[in-house]
Amino acid sequence: MAKVMKTMDGNEAAAYASYAFTEVAGIYPITPSSPMADFTDIWASQGKKNLFGMPVKVVEMQSEGGAAGTVHGSLQAGALTTTYTASQGLLLKIPNMYKMAGELLPSVIHVSARTLATHALSIFGDHQDIYAARQTGYAMLSSGSVQQVMDLAGVAHLAAIKGRVPFMHFFDGFRTSHEIQKIEVMDYAVFDRLLDKEAVQKFRDEALNPESPKTRGTAQNDDIYFQGREAQNKFYDALPDIVAHYMAEISKETGREYKPFTYYGAKDADRIVVAMGSVTECLKETIDYLNGNGEKVGLITPHLYRPFSIKYLMDVMPESVKKIAVLDRTKEAGSIGEPLYLDMRAAFYGHKNAPIIVGGRYGLSSKDVDPAQMLAVFENLKAQEPKNDFTVGIVDDVTFKSLDVKEKMSLGDAETIECLFYGLGADGTVGANKSSIKIIGDETDMYAQAYFAYDSKKSGGFTRSHLRFGKKPIRSTYLVSNPHFVACSVAAYLELYDVIDGIRQNGTFLLNSIWDAEETIKRIPNKVKRILAAKKC
Repeated sequence: MAKVMKTMDGNEAAAYASYAFTEVAGIYPITPSSPMADFTDIWASQGKKNLFGMPVKVVEMQSEGGAAGTVHGSLQAGALTTTYTASQGLLLKIPNMYKMAGELLPSVIHVSARTLATHALSIFGDHQDIYAARQTGYAMLSSGSVQQVMDLAGVAHLAAIKGRVPFMHFFDGFRTSHEIQKIEVMDYAVFDRLLDKEAVQKFRDEALNPESPKTRGTAQNDDIYFQGREAQNKFYDALPDIVAHYMAEISKETGREYKPFTYYGAKDADRIVVAMGSVTECLKETIDYLNGNGEKVGLITPHLYRPFSIKYLMDVMPESVKKIAVLDRTKEAGSIGEPLYLDMRAAFYGHKNAPIIVGGRYGLSSKDVDPAQMLAVFENLKAQEPKNDFTVGIVDDVTFKSLDVKEKMSLGDAETIECLFYGLGADGTVGANKSSIKIIGDETDMYAQAYFAYDSKKSGGFTRSHLRFGKKPIRSTYLVSNPHFVACSVAAYLELYDVIDGIRQNGTFLLNSIWDAEETIKRIPNKVKRILAAKKC
């Protein structure tokens, strides 16, 4: 089949893949997951058909709990049902999630993973929400880029149907959900070929139906509850192989390698990082840079986080590894360590010559994660006794847990053009940049990436549009700090922010000014003029 390339964000990729398998979508909007339900609703209203030849029935409820109840009831009645959520929205679904997992209902929840409100609310992205739901019995599948969302979202549905265990498919809120990339679109014919039609029919046959009455949702006592709980083990034991099978099929189709755990880097690496989500793309750039300079480092990415398969982990673990840093995009106050770190420690329990394993936190609330920070993580592993329970990306002068981070650097392809646009919320800058990056992606043979950083004040706030385009796929999942081109549509920003500090030698600066040329030159701050002169802009 000819490859179809399209420019879209992570939310659209997840909605596109999930639409194929969804008969009912029980929805309730929450940032940054709302566009997934939005796309589903628009396509359904246009009559777009799923794999079963029908448009999706979209049901918008008045709360997250209502959406979870809709999903649960709809599955009981034999309809394949999906929802989309994040943050507190996911937490409000937890009681229903325990039930759906316990009743072996193939629900799929696509989560644009987001910060939880603790000392303060934040609409931005990290993994606090998905980790808070890891005990529900849902299988957990992780994607780290817009392309991976397109490739793996379908695996969650295929494996849930075949394995009878519900799935949570998650990716980083904003950094992946709202990042626009040019990606290869999955053909629904591939999903149709891989779908276990017998399993779908079996699911339908077991639905609640007055023609074949069943007893569900009973109360049990100490005589049998424990046994019933353990009887599910075989479904979870079988799941990693089911997921591995579908990943292998998707790999054949796309030429991109997917496994429950993937490895990237030197075959004889002595230091590796273990991490999930968008940071893995930035880590790949960092690993190429270090290995190109004679070091031996690597990355293990858990795609299937639950059930956690030690077999598939050890399949990709280089025997040469001496030290491991595990990165968690969450904080569990009072714990010995964060979840992925504790899982990795447990995986090596009882191993002779087990590597030194340390853990750290990064990127909470969408704090930008760049190569300089990842270099600091690998640098820490060089120490005789690497720092454990560290933070990276902040300066902790209270409890002194942070790693020292050197100068910012961009490790993308040298040919890639990087642009930075400063705007005022609702002035059209973000909308115009979305259009231009889609034109570059869809109308030329270039790859394109766009990411928009703005605060939660929406209109009137300070917006930055980070655009990249070039001949090669773009893996730089971090903000543009060294642009070829800077545009600023609010002259006052020159006084308030470091608008052009990172501009490249011979770069271009475009200022939208309300004054005439002479007045503008007078008003541009001297520090800005100095940078423009020094960089020959």
